[in-house]
Amino acid sequence: MNTINLIVESCLETGYLTVEAEERLRNLLQNTKYGMEDFHAFFKLQQAVIEGLVRQESRELLYQNSSVSSLLIL
Repeated sequence: MNTINLIVESCLETGYLTVEAEERLRNLLQNTKYGMEDFHAFFKLQQAVIEGLVRQESRELLYQNSSVSSLLIL
C-alpha cells in the first residue's frame, strides 16, 4: 500500500482530514505517479467528505475565519 492510500485510510479511520494531510495529498497527486488503487482511495475520501463522514480542517478554519470577520464588520 502506498502513501496516498495510507493517508486516505488514516483520514477515513479518524473521520478528519487535517490541513497537513490535505497538503501532502495535493503534493503527491501533483508530483508523483500513482496507480488506480490510489486514485480510487482519493475518490473514496472525496465521497466521505461530501457525505459528511470526514470533516475537513481547512474548511472549518475557513468558516471560523469568515465568522470572525463578519463579527468585526459589525
